[in-house]
Amino acid sequence: MAQINKSSEYFNTILWTGDGTSSRSITGVGFAPDMVWLKGRTTTFDHRLVDTLRSGTYPKLLYPNQDIAESEDVNNIGAIGSDGFTVGSGNAVNQSGQTYVAWNWLAGGTGASNTDGSITSTVSANTTSGFSIVSYTGTGANATVGHGLGIAPKFIIVKARNEVRYWAVQTSTGAGFEMNLNVTEGQTATSVYWNSTDPTSSVFSVGTNAATNLSGDDYIAYVFAPIKGFSKFGSYTGNGSTDGTFVYTGFKPAFVMVKRTDTTNAWLMHDIKRSTLNPMDNQLFANTSGAEDTTSTNNNFDFLSQGFKCRNTGAAYNASGGTYIYMAFAESPLVGTNNIPAVAR
Repeated sequence: MAQINKSSEYFNTILWTGDGTSSRSITGVGFAPDMVWLKGRTTTFDHRLVDTLRSGTYPKLLYPNQDIAESEDVNNIGAIGSDGFTVGSGNAVNQSGQTYVAWNWLAGGTGASNTDGSITSTVSANTTSGFSIVSYTGTGANATVGHGLGIAPKFIIVKARNEVRYWAVQTSTGAGFEMNLNVTEGQTATSVYWNSTDPTSSVFSVGTNAATNLSGDDYIAYVFAPIKGFSKFGSYTGNGSTDGTFVYTGFKPAFVMVKRTDTTNAWLMHDIKRSTLNPMDNQLFANTSGAEDTTSTNNNFDFLSQGFKCRNTGAAYNASGGTYIYMAFAESPLVGTNNIPAVAR
């Protein structure tokens, strides 16, 4: 597997201020993104997510904070280009004077048929960065789905494309549990989402629940495997102190999303573009349409050279004895093959 020396060639966050024009080019991503997750920072519109496997007349939108089906809209995210994408004049993506963020991932471009699982899938996989986009049709019976990564994933997000269904999430805590991206509930033990079977280097398993495998329904999956120095997916326990838990990732993070698993709380998102200095205060909520919170001091942490550290006692991040899962992507690998170290802030 190739070494990643420049993380921004595989994951990158960009910001812009809306101008209300149509077919506006948003550039600076550094690659042609295969998945774009967009949110208005100062507006209360829904999250938007598009990917290269679900293209139509316009890229088909999914809404991570909603359970609704995909749709197309000329005024939202348009064509994906070599260095970014276009946006229309819609207020959710380009309202004059409002600010926006997009998180961008590189997969494998055009999808290819994959027969590793009992369900044939279409897969756009990047084995270097450990990210694939997987399209499949449900069978209603316990099954496996090929993901194309060659390494066992630790974070999987699945959405039924054409139906009202929760966003099903499998995390590093294992396939015997389920979580849902668009709601605040904690983790629940169940076998019907993932058939209580952990992913392998070639497939992930789905059970009989409609969120992952109703017969005849079309699904899209975003599959993440850990890559040393670039990405990590894990869990930690809070200590309820302003000298909070330190979470080792092996790199300086560019993006972290955290969710409490033992009780109800939000999916909280931080990145180095919206917060440029520690502590990382500016937070968005994956499960709501709410605008960016720039005032809370209860839920923040420092991004450090080898991980992140909780800096307050908020229940969403660091309650004493609280259990949490996270996904993190690197600003810079700790040391790449070019031997350039990432340093602390």
